[in-house]
Amino acid sequence: MTETDQKPPISMAIITSGDKVLMIRRRQREGKLSWAFPGGGIEQGETPEQAAVRETLEETALEVKAVRVLGNRIHPDTGADMTYVACEPVAGEARVEDAEELAEVAWIRLDDIPTYVPWGLYPPVQEYLDGALA
Repeated sequence: MTETDQKPPISMAIITSGDKVLMIRRRQREGKLSWAFPGGGIEQGETPEQAAVRETLEETALEVKAVRVLGNRIHPDTGADMTYVACEPVAGEARVEDAEELAEVAWIRLDDIPTYVPWGLYPPVQEYLDGALA
């Protein structure tokens, strides 16, 4: 695989509000992934934090601020270089802003995450949510 064939690194926004986390359902599955966190490719010259904020606004119309990076890994199913960024809502209401890409958005309680992601979350994300949504 050449450098031009490689997928861009991905930044995912882990957005909490009260006792819920924001998840999105993409129109096109990515491997076995249907529900995920808002996010997408990190553009040239952009930090993972900036990408998480931008992608959330583009996909859900929700304005967020990045709080901190939770971790980075190569996703076991997609092979993508993933960075997970904790974010807080700043303004707006989450909705399907990019209807070509998203089918649905939902605020999900901690106990309901296994219904949406039955194989479990990346451990640093799960640990963060266990504390933030308790």
